[in-house]
Amino acid sequence: MSKYKSQGFKNTFKNARKGMRLAIRSERNIRVHLATALFVMLLGVFLGLDSVKICILLLTVAMVVSMEMINSAIEFSLDAVFHNRYSKLVGMAKDISAGAVMFVTIIAVVIGCLIFLPAIWTKFF
Repeated sequence: MSKYKSQGFKNTFKNARKGMRLAIRSERNIRVHLATALFVMLLGVFLGLDSVKICILLLTVAMVVSMEMINSAIEFSLDAVFHNRYSKLVGMAKDISAGAVMFVTIIAVVIGCLIFLPAIWTKFF
């Protein structure tokens, strides 16, 4: 039993929407990832990618944006706990979570190349 009152199913979605809005408003990198995701999806439709490839792209986008949100949550949490004071361990934790975002983003770029380069080559050459 938690010391906090159960929030109910409806409020769970309300809080999740609030978190999404907060992430989009406060984090420039998430806005960059979402703009890139929109471009990727439009390019996929333009190139006539099949539904399996579109699903792979959607999952890849979700992976990158989710990791960016987790990174932001880690950073906010550590800043709150340590009151924005410098700590070598906090810096290491933030660097590791940022590294996770970079790793996922690199994998996303590789996936994008594997999907888009053959489709572009077929369409234009």
